Amino acid sequence: MDVNVRAFRVVQAALAEDTEPDSRQIAGRKGGLIGGRSRARSISAERRREIAVKASKARWAKTSSAGK
Repeated sequence: MDVNVRAFRVVQAALAEDTEPDSRQIAGRKGGLIGGRSRARSISAERRREIAVKASKARWAKTSSAGK
């Protein structure tokens, strides 16, 4: 068998593997979706604003330094 054919078959087999998430990943996603809303309700509007401003500054710092 040709080396290229063998390499092609190996890649095809690797791509055909099942990539379905396991139960831990599903539970983590579900908890994360619930946790964000719960946290937002538990903190004050002022604190949420502080967090948002900090996140915005971090995002803009990344984009401005990338263009240099």
